[in-house]
Amino acid sequence: MTSVTRETFDDVMVPNYSPLSVIPIKGEGCKLWDKEGNEYIDFAGGIAVNALGHCHPALVGALKEQGEKLWHLSNVFTNEPALELAKKLVDNTFADKVFFANSGGEANEAAFKLARKYASENFGPEKHEIISFKQSFHGRTLFTVSVGGQPKYTQGFEPLPGGITHLEYNNIEMLEASVSDKTCAIVLEPVQGEGGIIPASKAFVEKVRELCDKYNAVMIFDEIQTGMGRTGELFAYMLHGIEPDVLTSAKALGGGFPIGAMLAKEKFAAALKVGTHGSTYGGNALGCAVASAAFDIINDPATLEGVKEKHNLFNTKLQMINEQYNVFEEVRGEGLLIGAALKEEYLGRAREFMVAALEQNLMILMAGPNVIRLAPSLLVSEAEIEQGMRAFEKAVAKVVAG
Repeated sequence: MTSVTRETFDDVMVPNYSPLSVIPIKGEGCKLWDKEGNEYIDFAGGIAVNALGHCHPALVGALKEQGEKLWHLSNVFTNEPALELAKKLVDNTFADKVFFANSGGEANEAAFKLARKYASENFGPEKHEIISFKQSFHGRTLFTVSVGGQPKYTQGFEPLPGGITHLEYNNIEMLEASVSDKTCAIVLEPVQGEGGIIPASKAFVEKVRELCDKYNAVMIFDEIQTGMGRTGELFAYMLHGIEPDVLTSAKALGGGFPIGAMLAKEKFAAALKVGTHGSTYGGNALGCAVASAAFDIINDPATLEGVKEKHNLFNTKLQMINEQYNVFEEVRGEGLLIGAALKEEYLGRAREFMVAALEQNLMILMAGPNVIRLAPSLLVSEAEIEQGMRAFEKAVAKVVAG
């Protein structure tokens, strides 16, 4: 086997990423090991993907079992794992229908196309405008990055798809003033992820629902990051008791195996007739079998209740660190999607905290340059939280000391 190092990345990979120096080679639960045998606590979770940690036995078992049966067929046929997973999603959510894809970006692409198709067929082509929100993130395809509300991701890729308006998140007055008969969809994350771990207010979600009903617009919840137990509910819309019309899921859906899904109510799903949309690998038997195993563990009341309890422990630890070092403006988020927003004197330095944590054998994330993000396994133990937060305190101390 060819020996590779971090420098190999610079030699052979397109430079759109800038990975840290460590190359993990093995994972188990909330622990990772690098090529030198160093052990790390993982509070990054593959950016909220590894909801059950690394190499969970049930997922490994499902992968091995399905891997010896059937991998891929194409959508000329259906397969049992896809139907079983779709039934679980329908039986446990608002949705009537499911479309499978490979990623969150693909799931959102399907949702936005569905909204335009539904509006065009039922109300005419002039009803095509999509309302989204500043600092939102919905994927990296040209359509999804255009719906996303972060200009840094669209610069240099113009001309962009049109008919998209970006408003201030949680601003009800601005929303009411912007929706019209031309609006085909309102798209939002129930907690903005890349935008800084900012939860939507209940009043804001209620207003989106009210306006979508009034103007016959599709209410789309992007739950790529918040879904699959991350907030302590199976999906975050359940926190508000308000159902969207369409919901997208990915990241934790496969517990680490690439898979995405769009969930929709019957009347909206009907817009995607035979041949109007597709995904070569979407709904492949291997991915669906792993996701189905992950679903069963995540959608367990004990798992979901544990997420809420662990949120409180993380929150307590972060507040204790802040009392000593005074670095956070606030700690926010839901469940095990937690954001620590930096005070003014530390703005722009989230990566420094991330690097300092890695030096203490702890993996964390950032949500933009001003927010530290934690998205560990939903099964992280109290002992692992204690260990990780001790390491994080040392990292904070180092950054503060300069």
